[in-house]
Amino acid sequence: MTDLSRRFFLTRSAVLGCSLAASPLLTPVTFAAAPWDTRLIVIILRGAMDGLDAVQPYGDPHYKGLRSSLAGGPLNGALDLDGFFSLHPALGPLLPMWQAGELGFAHAVSTPYRDKRSHFDGQDVLEAGTDTLQGGVRDGWLNRMLQEVPGVAADTAYAIGLGEMPVLKGKAAVANWAPDSSLALSPQAERLLAMISESDPAMHAALAEAALLSAADAPMMAGDMARDMQAVRKGNEHQKIAEFAAKRLRQDARVASFSLNGWDTHRAQQRGITAALGDLAETLVHLKQELTGPVWNKTAVVAMTEFGRTARENGTKGTDHGTGGLVVMAGGAIRGGKIYGDWPGLESSDLYEGRDLMPTRDVRAYAAWIMQAVTGLDISTLERVVFPGLDMGSNPGIVL
Repeated sequence: MTDLSRRFFLTRSAVLGCSLAASPLLTPVTFAAAPWDTRLIVIILRGAMDGLDAVQPYGDPHYKGLRSSLAGGPLNGALDLDGFFSLHPALGPLLPMWQAGELGFAHAVSTPYRDKRSHFDGQDVLEAGTDTLQGGVRDGWLNRMLQEVPGVAADTAYAIGLGEMPVLKGKAAVANWAPDSSLALSPQAERLLAMISESDPAMHAALAEAALLSAADAPMMAGDMARDMQAVRKGNEHQKIAEFAAKRLRQDARVASFSLNGWDTHRAQQRGITAALGDLAETLVHLKQELTGPVWNKTAVVAMTEFGRTARENGTKGTDHGTGGLVVMAGGAIRGGKIYGDWPGLESSDLYEGRDLMPTRDVRAYAAWIMQAVTGLDISTLERVVFPGLDMGSNPGIVL
């Protein structure tokens, strides 16, 4: 594919609307140099990860009744963490990090966004860091943090097509880069895109074009978009992102943000989430391998998603858009080996609106306390400027 063709598709994709909020097509990486020494990596998990499947509360007496084909726990192959929670088998490569105290989680978290459960709105609120939906152009919370720290300088630009991650969008200068294979699609994403494009001729045409452009190196196939998409599956994009991020973070960059997609698992979740969790695990392992020695020891990774999924499995062996979710934290600077947060329980009366895991803490509080430890920003600035309207509450002590 030529640069011109790829740029044409990406530009065209930008006007397709909210259906692309959960799209696996676009994965920009953004960097910014900073005057402190600890590295901060923010990963946006687009599509709403099922935290109840990633870190399974098998010790909750009501868990098994909510999940039939998705039942976890050590008896179903999951890895026990603490006698109450277990790790999905696809996250097995991360178990050594957990045992070394370099991996932790926070359960039952959410942004202030509620009820509509739209990917597009949910990601807007998550990356803006605000307590309400903000109309028009606005900056992201990582960029507002950079604006409050003196001596920040932009790194060299690496941009193809679309620009920054929204979480780093704003007045502070940052650099952008995206891997050349960013149009690769997972099987779950193929099905999702085929479903959402059925009633949208313009989007269907753009996706078919994407498949054709991405398949430039593969034998051409006629007509059927699904078969076109199947031909472009290449994989390992997340490893390229992690490798590039680590290279920059070993040098002058101190902040990196990128997204991992493929978490919208309405049907046949076990297949889709296994692939997505596998990518997340490989990304974190790759980061640790590349950020060797003292650099990894000064690294904090936080992975966040726009909202959780329904507590009860649906009729197609998947889960639907929910509320309470999960934060993943990793790195040598993280006090891991622990599940943070207050567990609300899974009894019907404990669920949010009788269907979702009840949030017990604002997800922004975890990001704010990590940021406070990394940058030294005062609490007032974090609550007033970086995350307007946030009450950080007590310090959970995430960073060593």
